[in-house]
Amino acid sequence: MKRRQFIHAGLQACWLGPASMARAQPNVGASSVLRFGTTPVFLDDQTGFLARWAGYLSTVAGMRVEFVSRRSYRDIMGLLRSQELEAAWICGYPWVMNKAQLRGLSVPLYRGEPLYQSYLIVPATDADTASVLDLRGKVFAYSDPDSNSGYLVPRTTLMKAGVDPDRHFARSFYTWGHRNVVSAVAAGLAQAGAVDGYVWDTLQRVAPALVAKTRVAWRSEFYGFPPLAVRASLDPEIERRLQGALLGMADDPNGKGLLSELNLSGFGRFEPALFESIAALAALSGARVG
Repeated sequence: MKRRQFIHAGLQACWLGPASMARAQPNVGASSVLRFGTTPVFLDDQTGFLARWAGYLSTVAGMRVEFVSRRSYRDIMGLLRSQELEAAWICGYPWVMNKAQLRGLSVPLYRGEPLYQSYLIVPATDADTASVLDLRGKVFAYSDPDSNSGYLVPRTTLMKAGVDPDRHFARSFYTWGHRNVVSAVAAGLAQAGAVDGYVWDTLQRVAPALVAKTRVAWRSEFYGFPPLAVRASLDPEIERRLQGALLGMADDPNGKGLLSELNLSGFGRFEPALFESIAALAALSGARVG
């Protein structure tokens, strides 16, 4: 499809009202819109990117898609439970905690694999820290209390070493975003932080001056990449069409452009086994896995 045709089709999908779209899509809710939840991403122009992605998915899936941004995974999960969202890009931790209420939709592929790591980052001037164990009495930045890489991994790493994570640091706080963890450490607001390794790697490309003020002191094992999920009550046909649009992005020129902005190889099929190691960490932390 030519660029002009694609833009025109995307605008139609984004702006036509429910009555105009009724013949082109099944009902996905009272507003005939598939509402897709996301927490803050690392992009400078998040609003513009999500509008382009919504236009693409609307055109390819043949139904109106809108992104809904919230600060935390907890906010997103609340909207899924109340059926104010049909789908969401969450994290492996909320997935294992709420999987009875969800269906796995897709797992992003980073460097060709559905995997990522947690990074422990420190200021670039800190040449000594090699582990979270070295941070006793320091100020630490977590990303989100429902984040695997930004919360669960550093806490369970301490627990495995027999250290109480609530007593180890002089102070800890949530930044509500992986990019915000990098900013906090770069600015000296925290002496270390836990961050999604994919986000840190990608920020090296899109915000090199920011990342240059930090150093990766430690990398975790690999875990299942933060997945995309739908609420369990969603019409399976809606799920199939959305999943097909996501899986086909890597084979479509417009889809490839969006994937490049996300620094992803594509979207793959959901594999529950990818999240078993995260479920084990959640159980170790004392969380009730559902």
